[in-house]
Amino acid sequence: MSRLGGAAAALVILAAAFPAWASLGGDSASIQADQLQMQGTRTTKAAESYTVHEIQAATGTVVREYVSQEGKVFGVAWRGPWLPDLRQLFGGYFEQYQAAVQSQGGGRVARRPVMIDQAGLVVRIGGHVRGFVGRAYVPEMLPSGVRAEDIQ
Repeated sequence: MSRLGGAAAALVILAAAFPAWASLGGDSASIQADQLQMQGTRTTKAAESYTVHEIQAATGTVVREYVSQEGKVFGVAWRGPWLPDLRQLFGGYFEQYQAAVQSQGGGRVARRPVMIDQAGLVVRIGGHVRGFVGRAYVPEMLPSGVRAEDIQ
């Protein structure tokens, strides 16, 4: 194997070991990777105490990642014809989300709205086939002056 081939193989292994998304509670360093993963275009909008990175995926789904001035993703929101990969978006909070959905007696998000209100995680998912909307945030990570309604 050539040196270049070996380096490429190492990069593939490393990329598989780390999530491609800037997951909830994580840092903003991987937002560009999200854009590439979604094959989308990204725009950025600064607010007083946070920045919104909006990625328009090739599939038509729009994902917004809310990043504090400290560089932490405190909220995510989406809308579009397809649900995003929630495991990727929620990162370390996915297990908590999954357990909460199971405790509500359901397994498939597409069949009913999801409303989770826990101390460390709030999730709202609704819509219908080809028309999904949702948001998730970590209440204690909201920057000062930011309301839950700001995450859309």
